[in-house]
Amino acid sequence: MELGIGIGWRPEIAAEVESLSGIDWVEAVAENLCADHLPDSLVRLRERGVTVVPHGVALGLGGADRPDPDRLAGLAARAELLGAPLVTEHIAFVRAGGPLTASPKLEAGHLLPVPRTWDALDVLCENVRIAQDSLPVPLALENIAALITWPGEELTEGQFLAELVERTGVRLLIDVANLHTNHVNLGQDPAKALDELPVEAIAYVHVAGGVEKNGVWHDTHAHPVSEPVLEVLAELRSRVDPPGVLLERDDAFPPGAELAGELDAIRATLWKAAPPADAGPDRAVPRKAAPSADAGPDRTAPRKAAPTADPGPVPAGTRDRTAVAQTALLSALVAGTPAPEGFDHRRLRVQSRALAAKRADVVAKVAPELPEILGDGYRAAFLAYAGSRPMSGGYRRDALDFAEHVLIADGPADPVARRRLTYWWQDRSGARPPRRTTRLVRAARAVLVGK
Repeated sequence: MELGIGIGWRPEIAAEVESLSGIDWVEAVAENLCADHLPDSLVRLRERGVTVVPHGVALGLGGADRPDPDRLAGLAARAELLGAPLVTEHIAFVRAGGPLTASPKLEAGHLLPVPRTWDALDVLCENVRIAQDSLPVPLALENIAALITWPGEELTEGQFLAELVERTGVRLLIDVANLHTNHVNLGQDPAKALDELPVEAIAYVHVAGGVEKNGVWHDTHAHPVSEPVLEVLAELRSRVDPPGVLLERDDAFPPGAELAGELDAIRATLWKAAPPADAGPDRAVPRKAAPSADAGPDRTAPRKAAPTADPGPVPAGTRDRTAVAQTALLSALVAGTPAPEGFDHRRLRVQSRALAAKRADVVAKVAPELPEILGDGYRAAFLAYAGSRPMSGGYRRDALDFAEHVLIADGPADPVARRRLTYWWQDRSGARPPRRTTRLVRAARAVLVGK
């Protein structure tokens, strides 16, 4: 399906998106939409014939567990409500722990990379097939940006994506900003990844901005699209004419004129990078020969045989191994446990700080009363809380737990702020605020658990 040029629809810029000219389609974060009714802005866009694609962020198809049926049903309901031609998600894991490891469930609150190994690929493929069977429309999966890489990987990113497509028939959502991020942070060549992946499977493309700090590229979606990202887009366009290209922006939203300027830059990049018209009718330009075996993972290693039409379930041991590895990594990132062997400790610290910062930012959005009540002390208090208390539920649960943590510690110091925080917590928790005795017991328990 031809999508054209689009932009990520967000409530904060709904009016600007509606007023932009030349917008063929929009993408909306699925988890931010109700399953039974749409925001008025999206209703108006659909009435104008603008396609809306739901973009999921919480399935965690790269995780060790099979996909949650309720999350799949919710994504399916949103696809049907929107009349969407496809739905999209990420090649990532977002939670770990639980029954497979007999340990507490941990939530990352962010997309984390899966190891590019045969075990992880087997698990991902089965999860993708489960999702495909549960969704009313085709599924496309996005490559993610990473600050860390797994030790002992057996496949490059391009090989991993090619195997995934070959085994499942899933479409690809290629984020060129994420390819650039992985180039800066992990030394991975975007052109090499594009050479290896099946460009004919691309459903559409993401373009987004970021910023480099201390040699690390942060995929913020809050900065203008940079020239290096547009250069990766040009590399992709030289190989294939993607059915759709979409500009993402999730924070620090600029005026509509600036968004229009970024869309114009995307259009100009696509036009300039298009191959000569005499390249023939095929959309996909033949891929270059794969790089030699002296770069990246060992390409001479035996490759697993292609699966049969019904490959059967992944052996339990494969999921167990994946679960243990992902739980150890996530626990190191959000609970301060020792780093698993082989990881770059410095990069793990960067990733850990990034996860905590994202938690603080999202909680401030879902519960704006908290930074208002706590004032300038909100962020420092939340980061101190997040350093020892992993997220085990969603962000709204995290906000309640943080408020309770502050109250247990007899904060905030200002009595008016404490009274406001107490009432806020009480209104949303459905229970009475903890009394002093309860606070002391919980504080003692937290100390014992932390030992």
